[in-house]
Amino acid sequence: MLMPLDMVRAGEWAEVEEVTGQADWVGRLAELGIRQGCRLQVVQPGATCLLKVDGGKLGLRGCECAQILVRPVTAGHAG
Repeated sequence: MLMPLDMVRAGEWAEVEEVTGQADWVGRLAELGIRQGCRLQVVQPGATCLLKVDGGKLGLRGCECAQILVRPVTAGHAG
């Protein structure tokens, strides 16, 4: 089931399926590790969403998270 990243709750893991928006935005997120197939964890949802990606942390505005479509991943399969 696909959903926007801004609907994932704190502590949950997800796998990125698609990043939508302008090409420079999609490219910038890819540089930061957010691209199709990557796994990330939502540390703090909300207006400023805090994510764990590739061992680092990244903050995005909630409206930006809505442009990232993900598939929820069970904790046992995250990593």
